[in-house]
Amino acid sequence: MSLLAALVRAGALRALDHALAQSLRRLDPDTPDAVLAAAALASYAVAQGHAGFDPAQPERLLDGALPWPGAAAWSAQLQASPWVAATHDPEAEAMQAPLVWEHGLLYLRRYREYERRLAQGLQRIGAAPLETGDLAGLAPVFAQLFPAAEGAGQGDLFAAAPAGPVAGDRQARAAALALRHALLLVTGGPGTGKTTTVARLLVLLAAQAHAAGRAPPRVALAAPTGRAAERMAESLRGAVQALPQQGVDAALCAQLPTTGTTLHRLLGVIPESPRFRHHADNPLPYDTVVVDEASMIDLPLMAKLVDAVADGTRLVLLGDPDQLPSVEAGDVLAAILRAAGDGSRVAAADAQALQPLLGTLPPAAVAASPAGFAGARVQLQRGYRQSAALQLAPLAAAMRDGDAARALALLREGTLSGVHFHEGEDDPLQAWRAPLQRYWAALAAAPDPAQALAVAGRLRLLTAVREGPQGARGLNARIEALLSGAPARGGTPGHFHGRLVIVGENSYRHGLFNGDVGICLDDGSGRGTTAWFPGDDPAAPRPFHPAALPAHESAFAMTVHKAQGSEFDEVWLQLPRRDARVLGRELLYTGITRARHALHLAGDAALIDAALARHASRWSGLAQRLGRARG
Repeated sequence: MSLLAALVRAGALRALDHALAQSLRRLDPDTPDAVLAAAALASYAVAQGHAGFDPAQPERLLDGALPWPGAAAWSAQLQASPWVAATHDPEAEAMQAPLVWEHGLLYLRRYREYERRLAQGLQRIGAAPLETGDLAGLAPVFAQLFPAAEGAGQGDLFAAAPAGPVAGDRQARAAALALRHALLLVTGGPGTGKTTTVARLLVLLAAQAHAAGRAPPRVALAAPTGRAAERMAESLRGAVQALPQQGVDAALCAQLPTTGTTLHRLLGVIPESPRFRHHADNPLPYDTVVVDEASMIDLPLMAKLVDAVADGTRLVLLGDPDQLPSVEAGDVLAAILRAAGDGSRVAAADAQALQPLLGTLPPAAVAASPAGFAGARVQLQRGYRQSAALQLAPLAAAMRDGDAARALALLREGTLSGVHFHEGEDDPLQAWRAPLQRYWAALAAAPDPAQALAVAGRLRLLTAVREGPQGARGLNARIEALLSGAPARGGTPGHFHGRLVIVGENSYRHGLFNGDVGICLDDGSGRGTTAWFPGDDPAAPRPFHPAALPAHESAFAMTVHKAQGSEFDEVWLQLPRRDARVLGRELLYTGITRARHALHLAGDAALIDAALARHASRWSGLAQRLGRARG
């Protein structure tokens, strides 16, 4: 049996993947079966989050016994095929062929071009010269933003170094590096102060512009989802309000943005088109673009964002490298970070130029040689946010590191405040019935849509999988049956009062995007329910008739993937009964870190052990394109 036939018989391919192979066969009946199968697998790989397909490791893509060809022979057939363009110049556009062979990967041509354009765009942004002006003149405001008391950050490798007052503070380093680099990556786990760093960084840029006699910098705040954008804006507003108490000029703080937006709205959606209004020929009209939750951004969207960033505009990417990668193709943040290094050291040229602000950095904090990546990265390590009610950091660290023994010991000991382990529990609707009913009642009783949406962020059932009795779809069906059967205040069929809904596709016409969460409410007027979604102003949600919404479903229970970029006061993370490929340390880490004040983790210890042994990785050539790739 041929490989393509075996893949079809095993049900491994989508109809779209098989259709691509069949199209190539119709156009050239002599095309080898191995080439047809590889084309189908390259298409399937994109659907699984990879940028391309590696014929040397096909078992990473599909389980089961299949008649895989030898890697060397398969690669040779692909490179000899007229359907496959083999490129020798990574900077050049590939020839007009549906497939491209590069970096040992077979790409769909479009995704190879996304990678190439993204790498070129990032290097273009990072290499742009910046006018720093008189750094010594910024020293007073820099000292106000990063006072000496904050220089001894716990967990910072260089905090104890006998240097200047802020030399050991990586937040200070990040802000200072933004003065010299148009491309800055600020990475770190929950509570390490990424948005606090951005707030101070933006004040510093405003002070720099004021000192040079320029207009205040035009700043955009964006994130992949509306909730993530609003979270960043909320954190920024809180950080800015506190700065005048440290002596920072309130007029500088007033120049900072107070609202965030989704990347789609930032780029300017065009109804019924995958293109955006802002692109290389019509760039974004900002001096600085700050993007949070960068790990969630897929390859096509990041390529389009970078295309739209003008020469001389700063691009600041914030993210947690240990979270789940994007749902769609590409693991962009991880690839960029492999090229950028671990973020623990500063280039020698930067250390010398920034001495008026940072003081003299210790030798261990200075890179001996420049990185091949045209940008700067700072990895924040110091934990700032620690709720008195939730002691999550030790568990998050164990899961991030894949240390199952330590994670299970912490869960079973029960000594972490706010962390509850429901070992063996598989039905949250029974085990957690009373809190859930109080939450559902509060949703329905909210006096207006803005407050209902605020209540929606307090609690959430999260699942590792979508299907099955422990999956989001099964739990939502049961919850809908419980709630819609109760005495209701009318409403559109299927859209009862108090129903949480999540959008499942991008709708440029509505300005609603995959992952947006809203609530259906009936005002008692007899006109039925209205679906309310957050707008740019948190106090003014946007109304939609439920029948006009794009594809959507209930959001009482959500997968961890869908919840990424959001936080909730209280989280119940339900694991399935059986192991699945999707379960890995990134999923567990992302799931538990959605909780602000209380976490309930339910599932079998053996499943947690297996999941923490699994580390997500995706095929991509982006790190190689960006420069020196690191292991």
